Formats: sequence, structure tokens, C-alpha cells
Amino acid sequence: MSSLFAPTVRVPGGRFKPDPPVPARDVARADRRVRRATGVLAALAVLLVLAWWVDGGGPAGLLEGGTRAVAETGRLCGLLASLLLLGQVLLAARIPLLEHAFGQRHLIALHRGTGIASFAGMLAHVGCASWAHGPAGAGRVPAGFWQLTWTRPGMVAASLGTVLVVLVVVTSARWIRTRLRYEWWHLLHLWGYAGVFLALPHQLWAGREFTTSPSRTVFWWGLWSAAVFAVVVWRVAVPVLRSRRHRITVAAVLPEGDGSVSVHMTGDRLRELGASAGQFFVWRFRSGRGWPAGNPYSLSAPPTARSLRITVKQLGDGSAAVPNLRQGTRVYIEGPYGRLTPRTRTSPRVALIGAGVGMTPLRALAEKFLNESADVVVVHRFTREPLFAREFTRLARERNLHVVASPGRRRGAGSWWGADAGRADDLAALRTRIPDIAVREVYVCGPGRWTAMVRRTVLDAGVPERRVHVENFG
Repeated sequence: MSSLFAPTVRVPGGRFKPDPPVPARDVARADRRVRRATGVLAALAVLLVLAWWVDGGGPAGLLEGGTRAVAETGRLCGLLASLLLLGQVLLAARIPLLEHAFGQRHLIALHRGTGIASFAGMLAHVGCASWAHGPAGAGRVPAGFWQLTWTRPGMVAASLGTVLVVLVVVTSARWIRTRLRYEWWHLLHLWGYAGVFLALPHQLWAGREFTTSPSRTVFWWGLWSAAVFAVVVWRVAVPVLRSRRHRITVAAVLPEGDGSVSVHMTGDRLRELGASAGQFFVWRFRSGRGWPAGNPYSLSAPPTARSLRITVKQLGDGSAAVPNLRQGTRVYIEGPYGRLTPRTRTSPRVALIGAGVGMTPLRALAEKFLNESADVVVVHRFTREPLFAREFTRLARERNLHVVASPGRRRGAGSWWGADAGRADDLAALRTRIPDIAVREVYVCGPGRWTAMVRRTVLDAGVPERRVHVENFG
């Protein structure tokens, strides 16, 4: 192993010069404006739906009590669930404007939050509506559900859609998801789109809030159409057209150590993809029976006009097949995605902190930032063998990259450092190794719980939250 990866490498401290202006600050401000505008639009949509419910006699129905109160509760839950379901679809539609402004970590968190809320609202809507329309006595809810399903327009499709949404929610629970192959979980998750689009039309056709005025009809049909359009364009049409246009194929598969391989690919006019170091694609290698199921892998080198490179650790069925890819294998892509990119950098000093295969996007970022004359330090956590040891050694020798290695097992469940950190707490260990951490832009990538600990430490070290960028692996 290269001496570069001895755990005693430290970054020089000293007095800091004022940071020169970085153009990316304008990009950061634009992203903040998009986030604020999205929040305002979402809040206005919720208020509008609540106003329509009030105008339709919702509060009066609650005060009346009895069956009407239950029906009005179900109506309100259905309206909010519909809005949240459509919002959830838009969050997951890979709309570039939202991808750039929020990043995957925040979009996934918002997607999960709206998903849980919409699922709860949908179940409450079904339960209340079934109770309100069912005959009195035992079995009122099942009887009411049966009656609604076969007597109201669109309810058969809505029932099927509800089943699909329930399937997606159940398989998204952590204890189930971790037991499923990613490829199968991803395919099951895609059925959620069908579930949403089947569940909503019954309200558009027969719901009082959807049909009583032209403005409401336009609002709901417009929102539903926008969700369909976004999915068709960004999840289907754009990936298909890009894959056909750029004709990407596997050029070579080379071992990287510790069960990882790098896949080198070539294609036509790749700069037109707009990909950047630190981003990822969903890759489909046309080889083997399960190739239509895509897998997300980050670029491990800055993209060029003719080449792309990813580095994959063999962790599951999909990644286990990657080392056996043959030269010339056709590659289909979806992306690029992710906000862990140079466009978010606002400081000329950068710290890249990664663990395991989470080093792949950071390896690409390191070279990109060095090309931009940034001051770059890499903190590399690994258990057995470091990734890209030779490449980091070369960058340190030729480009003045600073590398801080933290090998071996973590020193404890509450720490993200290896045993090399000794008895110092995580914050002290970080400040010892990177004295100027507070003035750096920080990029973190690794397992979710590990990155959460790193993020807390970095914030405690005085780095503003706007300069901390996190991507989770695993």
C-alpha cells in the first residue's frame, strides 16, 4: 500500500486569506430561489384545496356530526391525499430544475415525507367514504367499499391503484427493502406511478371538488396532466432518446481492488449530456436476463467528449454481473442526476470526505476541482483496501492533492473515524487533520448513517450548512 495512505497525513493550517469570489455563488442563489418558489407554490396549492373544501361546506358538515362528519373528513383526506400524491410524483419525476436546486438527498426525503402523508390520507379517505356509504351494522366499511367500487365511475381502477400504492409503500419499509434485490425493488416501485394514475381519475370524473366549477376542473386536470407529462418526458422519453443518440458501449472493465471494478465506456457527443463530476446515472447494460432493471452508479472520473467511467463494488446481484461485461456491450442511461457537483462550490478550498464505494464521486470531484486550481483535501475512510490508491498518489504528487486516510474498522458505533483518530472526539480529530475546515466547501458521500455523523461534525466545526453537500450510498 502506498505510504500516501498512512493515517498521519495532515493539511497545513495557518492564517487564512480572504476567499476570492467564485461564480458558483450565483448558481447557489438561483437554486435557493427555486427552492423557495417550490415551497410557496406547494403551500398555495394546499391553501387553495382547503379553501375549496371550506367553500363546499366541509366545516358545517363536521359540526353536524354523524355520517356527514365522517363523509366530510373522508373528503378532506381524499383532497389532500390527491394533492400530495401528485406532488410526490413530481418530486420523483427527475425534473432537472428540481434536481439541481434540491439534490437527491432532499428530494428523497421530501418524496418519502409526502408519500407517508398521502398514504395515510388515502387510507383515511377510503375508510371514511366506505363507512359513510355503507349500511349500518357490522361489516359497514367492507360493504360500503364494495358498493362504491361497483356503483361509482372509475372506482374499479381506483381500487386497483390503491392496491398498487399499498404494495409500493409496504415494500419501501426498511426491513423489507433491505431484503429485496435493488433491481426488483426498483421495478416494484415503478408500479407506484400506475397506482397513482389509476387512483385519481375517479375523483376527477365524479368528485364534487373536481367538477363543480371550471377553475377547479382545470386545476386538478392540469396538475394530473403535468405529473403524467413530467414522468413520460423525464423518466421515459429523454432517457430513450439520449441512449439512442449517444450510443454508449463498454470499452473495458478493469479491477480496482477490494471487490471493485471500473467500467470504461465510450460514446458519441457525450458533452451534450451535460454530465459533471460527482453526478450519477441509472445504468442498464444490455447483457444477461435482468438488464432492463437499472442500477445507479456515480461517475468516478470527470466525463469527456468521448468517455465515461464508473466504479462498482460487488454488493448485489446487479453489481455482481458488472465484472463480466464484455467489450462492446450496449449501455442505456438515465440521467445525469445529483447535486454533488462543482456547480455548488462557493469556496476555493474544498474538503471531500468519503467512505468505501462512496469515494467514487469524490474521486471525480477531486480531479475536477484540481483542474479548477482549488485547494483540495480528501478524507478517505476504508476498512481493508483504499479505492483509487494509485490515482490519489499520482494526484498528490503531481497536483498537490492532500490525502487524509482513516483505515480499519470504525473505532465505535458513535464515531465515523477509524482507530487512527485515537481518543480524540470526532470534532477534535477533524480539526487536527484539517485545521481550516471551517472555510472549506465540504462534500460527503458514503452510507447514510455514516454521512449523517460526518455532517453533524462538519457543522459543529463551523462550516455553514449551505457549504455542506451530502450524497448517501446504500
